[in-house]
Amino acid sequence: MNNEQFIEVIKPGQQTLIQDFGRFGLAHYGITQGGPVDDYAYSWANHLLGNTVNMPTLEITLGQAEFLIHSTCEMAIAGGDLGARLDGIPLDNWSTFKALKGQRLTFGLPKNGLRSYLAITGGFLVSPQLGSAATVTRDQLGGLADGYPLSLGDVLKFTPHVPRARSVQMTFRYKPDYNLPIELRLIEGYQVSDFSRDSINALYELEFDVSQLVSRMGYRLSGNQIAVPDKEYLSEGIALGSVQVPPNGEPIILLNDRQTIGGYPKIGCVARIDLPRLAQAKPGQKVRFVRGDLLGLQDVWCQWARFFGY
Repeated sequence: MNNEQFIEVIKPGQQTLIQDFGRFGLAHYGITQGGPVDDYAYSWANHLLGNTVNMPTLEITLGQAEFLIHSTCEMAIAGGDLGARLDGIPLDNWSTFKALKGQRLTFGLPKNGLRSYLAITGGFLVSPQLGSAATVTRDQLGGLADGYPLSLGDVLKFTPHVPRARSVQMTFRYKPDYNLPIELRLIEGYQVSDFSRDSINALYELEFDVSQLVSRMGYRLSGNQIAVPDKEYLSEGIALGSVQVPPNGEPIILLNDRQTIGGYPKIGCVARIDLPRLAQAKPGQKVRFVRGDLLGLQDVWCQWARFFGY
């Protein structure tokens, strides 16, 4: 391994996963998409380095991770502020940086947001499974082996490259503040007519809390309840961002590692462009729903996708 370029995991943290943009076209086999739950930060981390789309990157959740640099390289961090440091010196978030052989890269506890994305020039070299390196633990797919998070001693290889002389930063105008209350634009679905008018009004008038039950599968909201329809539903496919309302009335917003089918009533779907903001929310943060304009949101998403080259 002396001639190979790599960084080594010294502390894996709470949950550090290899993610590319995910695997698609397999939901009918029960295989979910995976990929970064904050694809805004993921995309910026790669974009700052000049990487092409879909490069394998690390999603570091809740910090407390450490890596030993075995070969000089250029990397970028974006997303939640987890107090990243290189040999104890603070690093700018939403920025590229040069790491020298022998240096240690560390992440502390979250200060703003929950997840940080660590990208490297050319992407980490990971063998894809079913067309993607995205780690989905529940499906035992992706990552370095069988969908497991990174662990002590794991080695992340990369292509040799010459770091640029200067760092590249994202302008402050595009940097989100993950500690602010969250407003989610909802596109109502066909099952919305099954809910009472009082339930629909309550959804838009009430304020919810992010509960302790949050994961890459979805975010459960608490603090208020929505009355559910008195009928049974056949299980059907579930889209990214779907808002299910289980019998206890606490909405669940489904994310990348969601199950592929489900039978709870769905009141609608959160706009794709709002999901990264939700995925960085901590338990206890406030959430409100507003009605979304479908055509307008589609246009915004298309502009976003074109900018990053998706």
